[in-house]
Amino acid sequence: MSTPQALVGTQLAGYSLQALVGEGGTSVVYRAEHPEHGTVALKVLKDKLRQDRTAVARFLREAKLGERVRHSGVVRTIEYGEADSGQHYLAIEWAQGELLERYLKRRGPLPPAEVAAVVPQIAEAVHAAHAMGIVHRDLKPDNLMYDPESGQVKLLDFGIAAQTDTAPDDRLTRAGFFVGTLMYVAPESLSGELVGPAADQYSLATIAYCMLTGCMPYTSGTPREMFTLLLSEPPTPLNRANPTLDFSSEVHDVIMRGLARQPSERFDSVLVFAKKLSDALASPDAMRQRPADSGKSGLLARVRGIFRKQE
Repeated sequence: MSTPQALVGTQLAGYSLQALVGEGGTSVVYRAEHPEHGTVALKVLKDKLRQDRTAVARFLREAKLGERVRHSGVVRTIEYGEADSGQHYLAIEWAQGELLERYLKRRGPLPPAEVAAVVPQIAEAVHAAHAMGIVHRDLKPDNLMYDPESGQVKLLDFGIAAQTDTAPDDRLTRAGFFVGTLMYVAPESLSGELVGPAADQYSLATIAYCMLTGCMPYTSGTPREMFTLLLSEPPTPLNRANPTLDFSSEVHDVIMRGLARQPSERFDSVLVFAKKLSDALASPDAMRQRPADSGKSGLLARVRGIFRKQE
C-alpha cells in the first residue's frame, strides 16, 4: 500500500500529480496537471477505504452533489471516476488563495468592510446549493478558499452534504449520529436527523462571529462539554467575545439571531442574513475599539466590589 507522498510524480487517470496539498480522514488532495483541464485539485480516496462501500458511496455522493451546484462561488467539479488502478478520484477546479481558516489565524479579527464583502459571497454560494435542494452541513473556514488580493471566496467540499428530500433508507448517516464540525455545527444537527438550510445559516453566522471577533461563540475544554453547551446554553454575546471590540446593536442583533438555537428564529435564508449583516456593517459605528485597559478596569472594578461587600 503506497503512502500519499509516494504518489507525487506519478500519473492517475491522465492527471500528473505534482504536489500533496492536504490529507483528511478519507481522502488525499493533490495539485495535479491535466493536458485538457490544466491545473486542478485532485481528490483521491484512501487505499484502505477502496473496499468500504459506505466510504465509496460518500465519495461518489460528494462528486455528484458538487457537480449539480454550478455557481461562480463554488469550486467547479470537473470529473470523477475510478482509475485503472482501482483508485476513486475527483477532479475539481484549482482555486487561488488560501483556506479562510489559515487566513483568519494570521489576520483575524478582520475589519467590518472585509467581513461585509466576504459573508455575502459565502451566502450566495450556499444559497446556490440550497436552490438545488442541497444542505452543505459542514460550512466552516476550512472549507472556504479565500484570495485576499481579489477578495474572492469559493466554497468547497460537499463530502457530507445532503439532499433535503433524501429518504431515510437512502441516508448514509444513521439517526442519532451527527455530522459536521462541532465548533460550527447547528444545535439541531446534534440529533443526527436530516437538517434544513437554516443549519447552514447558523454555521455562516458562526463564521462571521469568528471573523469579527477572533473568537468562537462557545468555548469548552472537551467535545462532550461543547455538545452540552450547544444544547443547553446560549452563545456568548458578540459584544462580550473580545474585550477590545465593541459592536453596534444592529451588528450584534443580526449575528445573534443567526445563532438562534431554534431554526425558526433565524432569518428566512442565508441571503437575508448576509444582507442584514452587510447593511449593519456598513454603518460608521458598526465597530469601535475599546480602550486598551477597559478589560483590566472592568476586572479591577469587580475585585473592588468583592472587597467592599466583605467590609
